[in-house]
Amino acid sequence: MIKFIVDEQPTAKGVHLIHNGNQGCEDMPKFDDQILIGYFANYELAYKRARMNWPTEKVEGCSKCCTA
Repeated sequence: MIKFIVDEQPTAKGVHLIHNGNQGCEDMPKFDDQILIGYFANYELAYKRARMNWPTEKVEGCSKCCTA
């Protein structure tokens, strides 16, 4: 299972990025800004959970560590 987190701080465009916590992405947010989405088999499932948890927020996968 892969650990997925979302950045609590949005980008300049208001998007909260989802990161693969197992890959050590260079754009991983500081520990205090990380919100655990959960452990999933793939990014698609993590994205669905993030949309359920934050239906009014814009969320996207990080282009470096989360590919659809």
